[in-house]
Amino acid sequence: MAKFKGRVWRFGDNVDTDQIIPAEYLTTGNPAELAEHAFAKVRPNFPSEVRKGDIIVGGCNFGSGSSREHAPRALMGAGISCVVAGSFARIFYRNSINIGLPLIQCVVDVEDGAVLEVDTDNGIILDADSGKEYGFSPLPAFLQELFDAGGLVNYVKRKMGV
Repeated sequence: MAKFKGRVWRFGDNVDTDQIIPAEYLTTGNPAELAEHAFAKVRPNFPSEVRKGDIIVGGCNFGSGSSREHAPRALMGAGISCVVAGSFARIFYRNSINIGLPLIQCVVDVEDGAVLEVDTDNGIILDADSGKEYGFSPLPAFLQELFDAGGLVNYVKRKMGV
């Protein structure tokens, strides 16, 4: 069961992995270090202003570009609780699932700073400011288990008793 409540960071369509974490900062896999440079070229204030629990809302094709796992790691390191977007690039989606970053496919019309409440069990996003609700297909139980475990590796370790 997952519920998130956080402040929105709004992005448009076609946000690629180079925008999320520019290539020159790929010298580490440490999420906290990556977070220091997240959106460095498109939203320079992001690393200093993002708070644990914040939510990214994007348009279509969020996470396009190269297949680097660093992009979702940077978002997790920054404290992002989930990403809501109209659609996701396939590899970004898979990488996010593997490391435990919840992605919600839903078109949401909100601005920067709005507060959203996301209920993955019931498939509801509530704009806490306006009261408007958005629906999405609830996440399957298996994905919920992956996110609860903190990603695929931790999930497998739990199942194997490691």
